[in-house]
Formats: sequence, C-alpha cells, structure tokens
Amino acid sequence: MTARGRDPDLVRAYVRTGGRTRPNRALDLVTLVHATQAAVESATAAQVAAPDAKRVLEMCRGGALSLAEISAHLDLPTSVVKILASDLLDDGLLKIPAAKAAADTALLEEVLNGLRALTA
Repeated sequence: MTARGRDPDLVRAYVRTGGRTRPNRALDLVTLVHATQAAVESATAAQVAAPDAKRVLEMCRGGALSLAEISAHLDLPTSVVKILASDLLDDGLLKIPAAKAAADTALLEEVLNGLRALTA
C-alpha cells in the first residue's frame, strides 16, 4: 500500500546516482557542457547504462547547455545532474567548452565611453 500523497513513480536521487552524493569534479550550475564528437558519432553513447545519463547526453548533442538548463529540462535535481555530468565527462562523452579569449580592454573602454555619452 502506498502512503497518501506519495508518487509511486518517484525514484530517489541516490538511486539515480548509484548511491553517490557528490560529483567527482567541481561543477557549477552555470558550467556549460556539450557532447563530444565521439559521443555523437559512435555507439559508445548507446552503451551508457543509466537512463538519466542517456537523457543528459541526448540533450547535449544539440549544443552546449548549462547544468541548470539540463536540470530544468529533465526535471531532475541539480545535484543528480552534476553527478551524471561528472560521470559523462570522466567517460569522455561530455566536454566543457574552452573559455573564449577575454575581450580587448580598449574595446571595453570604448563601449563604456559610449554608454556614458548616452546618459550625459
């Protein structure tokens, strides 16, 4: 018999993550991840055992997404998404895009001067 108000399809977070409570890597909610070329082209991605990890990988095939976006789209707790993403990163199926070069200081100063001119 199920307790009143409890969802019978509820899967606890520790079941989704194999009992783990922390990811192997330090990941922030705004960390962007995308599927590697190998994950897109090969059958390796099909061998991912965890259904939730497969869903994360499928979402990331379309381009880079933040962990917060993945969590919202899949309706999973952020802690679970961090652990799943960490596993996929370790397996080489996800990748964190390289940071782009910082903007030129002179360009930023010109933009700032232009904004100041608008308010004057």
